[in-house]
Amino acid sequence: MRLNRWHAVAASMALTCASAFAAGAGPDSIYLNGFVYTVDKTDSVQEAVAVKDGRISFVGSTAAAKALAGPATRVVDLQGRTLMPGLIDGHMHPQEGGTTLIRCNLDYARLTVQQFQQRIQACLDRTRSKEPDQWLEVVNWFQQDMLPPGTELTYDTLDALKTRRPIAVMSSFGHSVLANSRALQLAHVDAATPDPVGGKVQHKSDGRPSGILEDAAFGRVMKLIPPPTKDEQVAAARAALDLLAKQGITSFLDADAEMIDLESFTAVQRAGGLTVRGHFAPPIRPAVDLDANKAVAEVKAIATKFDQGPTQVAPTIAVRNTKLFLDGVITAPAFTGAMLEPYLTRGNDKGPPVYFPAPTLKAILLGLARNGLEPHMHADGDRAVHEALDAIEALRKEFPESKIRAAIAHDEIVSPADFPRYAKLGAIPVLSFQWEKPAPDTLEGAREFLGPERFKYMEPAGYLAAAGARIAYGSDWPVDRLDEWFALKVGVTRENSPAAGPKYTGRLSTDTGLTVPTVLRAITANAAYELHEEENVGSIEVGKLADLIVLDRNVTKIPARDIADVKVLLTVVGGKPVHAVPPFEGAH
Repeated sequence: MRLNRWHAVAASMALTCASAFAAGAGPDSIYLNGFVYTVDKTDSVQEAVAVKDGRISFVGSTAAAKALAGPATRVVDLQGRTLMPGLIDGHMHPQEGGTTLIRCNLDYARLTVQQFQQRIQACLDRTRSKEPDQWLEVVNWFQQDMLPPGTELTYDTLDALKTRRPIAVMSSFGHSVLANSRALQLAHVDAATPDPVGGKVQHKSDGRPSGILEDAAFGRVMKLIPPPTKDEQVAAARAALDLLAKQGITSFLDADAEMIDLESFTAVQRAGGLTVRGHFAPPIRPAVDLDANKAVAEVKAIATKFDQGPTQVAPTIAVRNTKLFLDGVITAPAFTGAMLEPYLTRGNDKGPPVYFPAPTLKAILLGLARNGLEPHMHADGDRAVHEALDAIEALRKEFPESKIRAAIAHDEIVSPADFPRYAKLGAIPVLSFQWEKPAPDTLEGAREFLGPERFKYMEPAGYLAAAGARIAYGSDWPVDRLDEWFALKVGVTRENSPAAGPKYTGRLSTDTGLTVPTVLRAITANAAYELHEEENVGSIEVGKLADLIVLDRNVTKIPARDIADVKVLLTVVGGKPVHAVPPFEGAH
């Protein structure tokens, strides 16, 4: 029914545009002489695009586009460059990402213990006025890439620093915090502190807490840290938007949207500064006494407050998704991914129970669907994935895929028996392609603990694609640097950067990887489908919103390894440029 309405709207718009052109009004903009990669159903390539009132009004030849021009039409000569749909990042944390740009930032670096301490000490030295009681929050610690490999830190590492301040260091994966002894004392974490639902307090051999707090356990520390001011939060949102536009991102899903995320981006939008279409997924957190109906009602209330209705030409705020964490991460040293079989060398350790009991998870998904909300589930381990698919199977008895989209993010280990269930159930795997490479987290952090039979399926993008899954892309920024083009390169090659060194050369696992058209569709049309926005964005077709990017090279023609070097020259959202560099600076 929705599709029929869309065809009617598109036909009406085409007639309206044709009438306007006949009257001499012409389009607002025309892009000529390009390699227009449309990402339509056939991945057709055209030469020109016309834009009228923020929507695409023509796609075709340069000669036909020129004939449409009116006296006020802006003509942009692409000179053979590639024009394609704007990127849609189906899983990121932009408010958190923007905030990391202004905090003590370890920048995902490979560090020895001494370097780790030196970097944090430098932050302390720059902020001496905050001694002795103000918190220091450190971000983007690549916990899995400490040198030498296998290095594990405790509160002693931080206690050796020249400070009395409480310190919390957040792992870049976002699932672990290292706290110093002062922070542990303030949070009342000691040998007797129980593990919370959905979290773990790591301990030393003598029973004392080590300082490493996993998932829900680090909430005891993080809740004590005064949040940034509203002005700082808005500044972080603006910083994130600037970076997104430079990457060519025109829509995103904030896949764990707290109230401050929504408030900050709404403030930017009201001031006329929202340059990317924002979708937000408020979380439902696991709890011992969780009431599914109450939890759904709380998310619905947030959506009612912040969602700005049907998609418009100008970017707006959408709240139509809900985030659910089913487990943590599969890699060492956390081992918080929920597994079907034990981690090797760790006895009978299968990781934690799935954070939501199966009946509760099914009740939540049905409750969300009945309120017009769509689930977005974090599942790293194969048991978490399996139970997510079971919940979607229960959902499908009442709601078909056309009504409710259901996404499973990350999917780092999936049982082969579950590969075909994605397509059968309309479950969308939202994958972070940049993880699909040899690296400390996938090799030292996972290979020996998974064993050869499971490791050959690690990051199973190619296997899922072969089974018919509709793969979407999500960067998970700031878990990694925001580099969409590097991620797309890895999605095809499954290779790391040569700068990673000889230890990390070659391909990851036995997975064949994806084709260039498949990764491009994952970050455009399929991510649009994930967000239930395929009628508006994700491809270059008449009637859709003019969310477009121009590249410095033809991503479909260059060697796959060179995709990492692609630069975005122009980003257009709703027909308006939000990022431009020469030769397109000033073209509008």
